[in-house]
Amino acid sequence: MSSIKDIQEEIKEEFMQFEDWMERYEYMIDLGRSLPLIDEAYKTDEYIIKGCQSKVWVYAELNDDKLVFTADSDAIITKGIIAILIRAFSNQHPSDIMNAETGFIDEIGLKEHLSPTRANGLVSMIKQIKLYALAFQTQIKES
Repeated sequence: MSSIKDIQEEIKEEFMQFEDWMERYEYMIDLGRSLPLIDEAYKTDEYIIKGCQSKVWVYAELNDDKLVFTADSDAIITKGIIAILIRAFSNQHPSDIMNAETGFIDEIGLKEHLSPTRANGLVSMIKQIKLYALAFQTQIKES
């Protein structure tokens, strides 16, 4: 299993292959299309990310002490953004997610190429993923 840092490096290398942001947006759309479908039962207000311009749902469950995320969005670019985050953080230990740096987002230039509302949504997505990790880490310690 690759570490979060290794996966983030892979993502950075993939983004650097593209010459301009139109190609990067196309790549993000493709990533969003490849996102595993979230169960419709989790497309409720309970799992929606607050602070996003689009609707984004994220669900997490613990599997062998690793968090597995599924997600969806009603906007194609936003779906690509959450796909990048899911790829970086899914199938990782909650403590690793909580301690992970997210500088790779800035290094690929994502935040600066998003509208202010989408950039705020990106921050909200990262925050929710880390909150899930904190909740499940607490659950692991209590069991």
